Amino acid sequence: AKGLDLPLVTLVGVVSADTALALPDPHAGERAFQLLTQVAGRAGRSERGGRVIFQTYNPDHYAIRAAAEHDYARFYEREIAFRREHGYPPFRRLARLVHENSDPRRAEAMASGLMERLRDELARRDLPATDLIGPVPCFFARRHNRYRWQILVRSPDPAALLRGLALPPGWRLDMDPVSTL
Repeated sequence: AKGLDLPLVTLVGVVSADTALALPDPHAGERAFQLLTQVAGRAGRSERGGRVIFQTYNPDHYAIRAAAEHDYARFYEREIAFRREHGYPPFRRLARLVHENSDPRRAEAMASGLMERLRDELARRDLPATDLIGPVPCFFARRHNRYRWQILVRSPDPAALLRGLALPPGWRLDMDPVSTL
């Protein structure tokens, strides 16, 4: 979708344009809007004009409508309101803790154990607007024969909760993750 100049393309169709909106990622709407806007920009770049058709089950979703109308301001207004309401960046930060293990039961047990420690630590400290999401299997739950579980810390300062916490082997920490998939 990026950087292509196809002057003879007068029709672009996107099947299941809303698939990306269902992904469990705080940036799903933004990614869908970007991709649809870029794809739509491929049609009508010459004097012949062009047309774009989005096939979707959610025609009223703000990302779909804004992309269809190339309305960046409208998308931003709705997306920033969504992020404010749900405490996602830029209003709060995220830390993503991911555990990988070759044994699926062990992976889940490790995630549950760390979650318990984090809950205890959160109860012990005064950390306003801090909450935990999970533990849940990662969207890509198995990679390279290793099972993956994650915990998200949503907070103005996730490091305040994680500071001094020694992560057991098999854990990876991603501050301000670009994706939670």
